[in-house]
Amino acid sequence: MMLHIVAQQTSPSHIYGRLSFVRTTIDIPDAMYRRLRARAAGEGRSVKALILEGAEQALASKAPSNAHRVSLPIVRSKRPGTLRIDNARIYDLISFP
Repeated sequence: MMLHIVAQQTSPSHIYGRLSFVRTTIDIPDAMYRRLRARAAGEGRSVKALILEGAEQALASKAPSNAHRVSLPIVRSKRPGTLRIDNARIYDLISFP
């Protein structure tokens, strides 16, 4: 599915202030669109409302996190302390191409 964001924005008035919308174009396979249209019609609402509900559900659900917390330092030093080094010494220690 490809999503194109168009630069056109609308800001209709609302009881809570002004709402801002971005008009988008989404390329949906024909078979999926037919299923969306049939479901929306069966529920008595628009395809747009069905897609917005799905987007809200996707944003509300917490994405599974594969990341784990890393404790620093990653490599423990045998002699912890402050290292006083400058760029010249770094270039001496590490061979750069």
